Amino acid sequence: MVSSFLGEFNQKVDGKGRMSIPADFRAVLTEGDPRCPENPLPRLVVLHGPHLKNCLHAYTVEAMAEIEAGIKQLPRGSVERKRASRLILAKAWSTEIDKDGRIVLPQRLRQQIGLEGEAAMVAMGDYFEIWNARTYEAADSAELAGWLDEMPDDFDPLTLIEPPGVE
Repeated sequence: MVSSFLGEFNQKVDGKGRMSIPADFRAVLTEGDPRCPENPLPRLVVLHGPHLKNCLHAYTVEAMAEIEAGIKQLPRGSVERKRASRLILAKAWSTEIDKDGRIVLPQRLRQQIGLEGEAAMVAMGDYFEIWNARTYEAADSAELAGWLDEMPDDFDPLTLIEPPGVE
């Protein structure tokens, strides 16, 4: 079983779009790339497109293979399969982390999310998001603040999930 992405990290982005992938995330990417450790440079797949308004999603190679398998299970020629293929497979960009732990994010992807200066990389378990750091801070604060204000003072976020083994 592949480890999960955990944590939030801010990373500098240079004018060429180079940015470091946090070491914790690189470890998960390495574990989720079948050609590692023979090839020490792990790959990742970045999703972009109109369904992702302010961020990009980054997956391990194995997680992306699972997504592809799910799409292939949809009936050939179906509207659902075409939509899923266009929104996921056609909007996937595969890259490799270099020996310095960086990727070069293409300009078109940086432009989609207004990325310059600093990126926020936010763990989502089986993938991580890449945001413009300022946009993420504003969106995260706005989204959670109103919702948390409605919760009791002793609210425990673990109540949102079922304990393992409970169905």
